Amino acid sequence: MATEREMFTVCEVKRRRVRASGGYEPFWKVKPIADAVQDNDTEFRCKDCGGAVKVVKRRSGDVQTFHVEHKLKTDSEYCCAGLHFLKATDGREARMSSTPVH
Repeated sequence: MATEREMFTVCEVKRRRVRASGGYEPFWKVKPIADAVQDNDTEFRCKDCGGAVKVVKRRSGDVQTFHVEHKLKTDSEYCCAGLHFLKATDGREARMSSTPVH
C-alpha cells in the first residue's frame, strides 16, 4: 500500500543580486523545481510557509522528475499547501514555519 506524499513542483530558491551600493544581497525567487535542479541551485524553501524542504528525485523509465516535500511534519501540519494541513479536520489556521529558512 502506497503512502500519500507531498509533491510540490514549485519552491523558492536563494539567489543573489547586485546592490545599488555595491556588493551582493540574497533574495528568494519562486521557481519550478526542475529548473532549479537544472540550474544547480542549492538552497530551497517552501514558497508558502518558508520552511525547509527536501528535493526528491523519481525515475520512471527514462524520465527523471523532481519535486520537493517539507522536511518537518510540523511545517506540513500548518502550511496552507501542506498535505497534513489539507487533511486536518480540527479547524487549524495556516501559519508560517516556526523554523524558517533564511
